[in-house]
Amino acid sequence: MFWAASVLKGYSIAATDGDIGEVSDMLFDDVTWKLRWLVADTGKWLPGRLVLLHPSVLGLPDANSRSIAVKLTKAKVKDSPNIQQDLPVSRQMEQGVYAYYGWDPYWGGGAFGMDSLAMPFGSGAGYVNRAIAEQDAALLEPHEGDPHLRSIGASKGDHIHATDGDIGHISDFLVDDETWKVSYLVIDTRNWWPGKHVLMSPAAVAEIDWVTRQFRLNVTRDKVRSSPEYDPSEVVKDLYEESLRKHYDWPGSGI
Repeated sequence: MFWAASVLKGYSIAATDGDIGEVSDMLFDDVTWKLRWLVADTGKWLPGRLVLLHPSVLGLPDANSRSIAVKLTKAKVKDSPNIQQDLPVSRQMEQGVYAYYGWDPYWGGGAFGMDSLAMPFGSGAGYVNRAIAEQDAALLEPHEGDPHLRSIGASKGDHIHATDGDIGHISDFLVDDETWKVSYLVIDTRNWWPGKHVLMSPAAVAEIDWVTRQFRLNVTRDKVRSSPEYDPSEVVKDLYEESLRKHYDWPGSGI
């Protein structure tokens, strides 16, 4: 099932023995579009702290209770590294969290559609692009942030450009709760074509300029204008996805 990131923000996070806070943000990899971290604000329980939670410990979101269960105890979370309020998350911080929990840093680090779960260090799992990821990581200083690790919250409002002009801005992201990847960008076209929201696959993103906050697509404005309209109040269904794939000639759902 797809979830709007804006809906999940504020959901309570339930450890195996009690609540630990709420969803503050989600951090994704702009190469694989996998979520790397859920950022938890521990609020009244541990005031002033933010902790990183790995997607492999997340349960399915529950709309009725507005919560997400995690496969961790409160004590385990309490002793985990505290990240700083200001992003980006440094390589050193990520390594500390991975080491603390024994998580593999290349969970979901493969090509589009890869749905690997976190594996213990030394498992030897053959992830596509793992060598590239390791090479990129080796070039970073410990205090530097990963240039491919991005905040969903901070990306909202970024401008979207088709091959022949502006078409709007990002109003939300749709996340798959089974693979924990960004399946679609929700684009608000109100400044160009009033009143319409459309979904765009990350596979259609040709380039991202994080300095100027611009996403450049490999589709034309006319193609976007004639695409199936997205209603944020409705659940994305198979029939709608099929029409979207046919319209853009995409090989599969999302990426």
